[in-house]
Amino acid sequence: MSIVTLNDRAVRSVTAFGSLNTGSMVFIKKLTASSSGTLSFVNGASSVVFDSTYKEYLFTFKDIHPSADGAEFQFQGSTNTGSSYGVTMTSTSFIAYHDNDDSYAALSYDGDRDIAQGTGFKILLREIGSANDESGVGFLRIFNPSSTTFVKHFIANGNYCRHSIGGNEGTENRLAAGYFNTTSAIDAIQFKFESGNIDAGDICLYGIL
Repeated sequence: MSIVTLNDRAVRSVTAFGSLNTGSMVFIKKLTASSSGTLSFVNGASSVVFDSTYKEYLFTFKDIHPSADGAEFQFQGSTNTGSSYGVTMTSTSFIAYHDNDDSYAALSYDGDRDIAQGTGFKILLREIGSANDESGVGFLRIFNPSSTTFVKHFIANGNYCRHSIGGNEGTENRLAAGYFNTTSAIDAIQFKFESGNIDAGDICLYGIL
């Protein structure tokens, strides 16, 4: 996906345009949750492509709603087409928070939920409320997951209705980044809550040319 900019002075005397290489974002797969324990994207299964076809993959998650109040939405990778999820990773993250009644706001490093050479699931959305109107949204970008030379970097950003800080609900934005510390190809990604189910929401996978 790229941006092509043309201004009025450049365009008004042009009679024809040649081919513009604008890049593309290719839709691959959408998974919709309905009281789902996990949502998994496995290369080669159910029309999922997650290999050397693209050097960058984008997951977008929309209106992710937990069954349990205060649950944390997470992801992990696999090097064996989903037989297990627990690739060693190192990550970092920070958050910005503002509650509904303007009594509390913060910007902080979220060290409690970082991973240092661990195999646990990485948190994308933290402590989402489970009320009927509460949910979380965001994206996860993974770069060159099929490389057998380099580690696999990822960047994520999410916003959600956090169920409580000091007794009040509020909006929280979370940025996270890190890498899978392996030279094996990552060929599957799984999403889940650390407790309860993904009550509703959908995740879409795109390949970036």
